[in-house]
Amino acid sequence: MNNELVGRAVLDRVPEPFQDNVKSACKASNTEILREYEIHIKFLNRGCIVNVGCKTIAFESVENAMIAINAYVTNPHDEQEKWRQILK
Repeated sequence: MNNELVGRAVLDRVPEPFQDNVKSACKASNTEILREYEIHIKFLNRGCIVNVGCKTIAFESVENAMIAINAYVTNPHDEQEKWRQILK
């Protein structure tokens, strides 16, 4: 079971004033998050396609794709949340 699911189950039983402490303790490390999904890059005549897990994202330029990938590798937790909102 991954840390996020365990964290949610524990969080449901913790009084509200203490929930922030539990969230930070149950948060997966960057390395754990990065291991969850494979990243594939397909370079095209113009831009590229990046696959992260089952999501596919097209970028008009390789430079923009590399900026997004670097942001994801640097801070995967926040970037996952950002992209989940975009890809809803």
